[in-house]
Amino acid sequence: MSQYPQSYHEQDDYEQFPIGPRKSRITMWVILSLLGIMLLGAGSVVLFVWNGLRPTASGDPVRIEVKSGTSPFNLAEQLEDEGIIRSAFIFKYYLKLKDEGNRFQAGSYDMSPGMELDAVIAKLNAGDTVKAETVKFTIPEGFTAAQIAEKLGSEGIVSQDELMKLIDENRSWEDVDSILQIPTDNKELHHLEGYLFPETYELKKGATAEEIVKRMLAETDRKLNTVSDLDEKLATLGLNLHQLLTIASLIEREVVVDEERPIVASVIYNRIKDGMPLQIDATIQYLLDKQKERLMEKDLQVESPYNTYLNKGLPPGPIASPSLKSIEAALNPETTDYLYYVTKKDGTQTHLFAKTYKEHLRNIDESNKTAGQ
Repeated sequence: MSQYPQSYHEQDDYEQFPIGPRKSRITMWVILSLLGIMLLGAGSVVLFVWNGLRPTASGDPVRIEVKSGTSPFNLAEQLEDEGIIRSAFIFKYYLKLKDEGNRFQAGSYDMSPGMELDAVIAKLNAGDTVKAETVKFTIPEGFTAAQIAEKLGSEGIVSQDELMKLIDENRSWEDVDSILQIPTDNKELHHLEGYLFPETYELKKGATAEEIVKRMLAETDRKLNTVSDLDEKLATLGLNLHQLLTIASLIEREVVVDEERPIVASVIYNRIKDGMPLQIDATIQYLLDKQKERLMEKDLQVESPYNTYLNKGLPPGPIASPSLKSIEAALNPETTDYLYYVTKKDGTQTHLFAKTYKEHLRNIDESNKTAGQ
């Protein structure tokens, strides 16, 4: 057979099995398959994100504790663990997208499963925390340290013994300035006497004795900072802060009627100036286990630096917690020549003042005549 016919048949066979269209179909299927996989993947991602952004199923509120310094990312893990959000992973990127998380505040939060993510974020930004259970107590003006400890102990707020231990301890207190002028000779009956400001306080339930003492000391600082020209007036009077609070405490325990506070202050300054013992009954009462309606002669002989019948000048320290009114009166005494005063017995709780002892005796007689009226 000739060569050419054979070549013709080979060419004919080639044309019966074309290669080009078959390759095109394969390429098309590959492309379509890849597109399908990509679409399926994209759909899965969208579904994953959508599901992660959805609220969780509704449920009972959960208490979430956000500690100070907790990062938003760590908080996201905590929220997922507690069932508040579906996905910490998605929540983290959601925070990045919305530039949130840097204003979250520490505290205790009540959050309910089923909350929208934006509601969770808004709550954390606002610091919408659960209000801590608190206790409220009032320290009356003129209370002694022992009375304060007894009151708080009887009300179940803190241990009386633990509180007194801190009050008697000679130590520093962070960010408290007023106590820096307490003498270090330990002559005070109670170290912090007069520095626990009489006020109504509200502290978290379960506050420690140390937290309570520090709060009252800080209140004293705050109140003293409201007194105008305090340092200048102290310098004019030749007093330090400890002496001022001592005088204020004497006024507090002796006076009921506000108008008389500056007058009694003048008597104290006048007697000190004249070298006379103050002879203030309240200092004797401070030494007694229990207050007496009337002091006896033997009470006036008690050996103590607080006994202002036996010792001239001021006692070692305050005998009670003075009010701001008494502090102001000690800083701004009336200008008088009075050296004596006696309480009226007519129930008004006011005093009769005298410049001389003779006049004072007449006032005592007059006071006695008004008894029972």
